[in-house]
Amino acid sequence: MSYKDILVYLDAGNDTADRLRLAVELAKTYGARLIGVDASDASALMGAWGDRVLHIRPAFEAAVKDAGLASHYIGADAEPALGGDFAHCVDLIVASRPEGDARKLVREEVPDRVLIEAGGPIVILPQDWTYGPLGKNVVIAWNASREVARAVHDAMPLLEKAKKVTIFSFSSRAHAFKASAERLADHLLRHGVTAHISDWTDTGDVSALEALFASLDTQDADLIVAGAFGHSRLFETLFGGVSHDLLRQPTAPIFMSH
Repeated sequence: MSYKDILVYLDAGNDTADRLRLAVELAKTYGARLIGVDASDASALMGAWGDRVLHIRPAFEAAVKDAGLASHYIGADAEPALGGDFAHCVDLIVASRPEGDARKLVREEVPDRVLIEAGGPIVILPQDWTYGPLGKNVVIAWNASREVARAVHDAMPLLEKAKKVTIFSFSSRAHAFKASAERLADHLLRHGVTAHISDWTDTGDVSALEALFASLDTQDADLIVAGAFGHSRLFETLFGGVSHDLLRQPTAPIFMSH
């Protein structure tokens, strides 16, 4: 398994250059075609942001040319690119999660609806993420669910190249997920991936997300692999599901599948 078509959403935000740089690096690593999609909202064409929108395509074309990549570019007026056809026919999607003023620059479908509808994995970068290593130190947020199992299988090309992989579990009963985490570690070893298990018992002092970032085993993670929206989307939004919280933490990129 490998990634042979990678799609990256681009916009006028300040973090787009680093996002494009990451997507180019991933495409080079896996010998993939890179598909650039202008995800600019119509309001981004107004005022000072308009000039930056006009530079999205030239910046993409220059980057793929310098890297010697096969590529395809889709303009902001191509509706199917944000859901449906194009998102269904790629192996990996790279997007950011814009917040605050940057949110109005990007079509509202990105990344939430894309994550739900694409049918494949997506790397979601935090707002204002700056370029750095991704996939060298990976944490799997393990709860033995179908959603995270799907994400692990979709992330296998990245896991196979990682220098460190940690399976992190968090449960109200001591070692509730330890046996399944051990089975996962054994499965990963069949793919040449050596994984360490970090088992955290919930004592009520911290949330699952706080525990994940507090663990000494996971503090330096540059990618978190997690399942997306294990409950209904409404449930996650109203009651603060873990995947909802993960998407809004400000530091580590998240790899998710739905």
